[in-house]
Amino acid sequence: MRNNEGEGADSGQLGGQEASGAAQPEAVQAGEVQSGVLERTALLGKAATPVAVRLGWQSWGTLNAAHDNAVLVCHYYTGTMRAAGRLPDDTLGWWSTLIGPGEAVDTDRFFVVCMNTLSNVQAHEDGVVTTGPDTLHPDGTPWGERFPAWDFADLHALQLDLMHALAVPRWHAVIGPSFGGMQALQWAARTPELAQRVAVVAASPQSGVALRGVFGPLMREIVPTGGLDAALRLISFFGLGADGLHHLFAHTDFDAYLRTRAQTASLPHILDIARVVQTHGLPEQTQDLFARWKNSGLRLLTVNISGDQFFPAAEMRTFAQTSQAAEVSHRHLEYPSACGHLGCVQDTLPFADALRELLHDQTSGPDLASRGISATRLNP
Repeated sequence: MRNNEGEGADSGQLGGQEASGAAQPEAVQAGEVQSGVLERTALLGKAATPVAVRLGWQSWGTLNAAHDNAVLVCHYYTGTMRAAGRLPDDTLGWWSTLIGPGEAVDTDRFFVVCMNTLSNVQAHEDGVVTTGPDTLHPDGTPWGERFPAWDFADLHALQLDLMHALAVPRWHAVIGPSFGGMQALQWAARTPELAQRVAVVAASPQSGVALRGVFGPLMREIVPTGGLDAALRLISFFGLGADGLHHLFAHTDFDAYLRTRAQTASLPHILDIARVVQTHGLPEQTQDLFARWKNSGLRLLTVNISGDQFFPAAEMRTFAQTSQAAEVSHRHLEYPSACGHLGCVQDTLPFADALRELLHDQTSGPDLASRGISATRLNP
């Protein structure tokens, strides 16, 4: 097992709590891709267990003089902070079709940041810094089942720490797909004044039957006998569906793909994220939330994929219709993809223009409440 607790990033490392609100590190001043590590002693879970947390982050673009062009990108279940650019193995970042010079998330204009979550699934990938069950406890052995049952509130607090450490007063936008979409929606619910543009791709307002009633129980049942291989097969099937598996692997060795994934994935972290996603929900009554969003001028973009086996489009569609009726500025799109749920990273063109429009919208304040946009379904 490779332990990433001792693996730093190239530059821009942020140490202890005293870094919050400090001038941004030299690494962030440059326009090139930069990496760093957020280090905090965080109180995680209901028992507020102190944990020395280290989470790697990566950024693209330059933070402007006003510090008002920062975009937080939240990664999906098995993703990492490597959302854009060219990776060490010469492949491209998982949202490189959206993030880059001139793209929907334009790095010539925006300072784009992505940070690993707690229990990042790719814990054994070189350079991926995370803290979770498979990383070391202070006693020198892995945390294992002792690792606190953290939740979205804990993750939001750590991302807020990152914002402060980078000397960003508030995010220009918070965006993400799947598990990242859940995180983005949590930002809208918890601190809309700090993230007035939010894009939620391939997610739902709360974990539904597919996650809580099927995926979660199946994951717990198959792991004792099937181990990491079975867990990755289950994630792949839910993520792609039968059509997606045929689309991507009809003429490719699926088992070879799984073996490659298994080299860097952590089974304890897969199980921990599976636990967390089942807890997703909005922390207050929707009508109270909609009133806050209307008054704060939040701009919300939600995108769902028809045939998604994790997140039925109807869950967010109904939510969008209700929020629009409450005069929230909420645009909702739906589109089909041969890749099923993973169309959120494999098939991004259908929502790229909507994302670009959201990020480039400079309207501010509660006047946006009257601009709710009816749900739109995109043709294949």
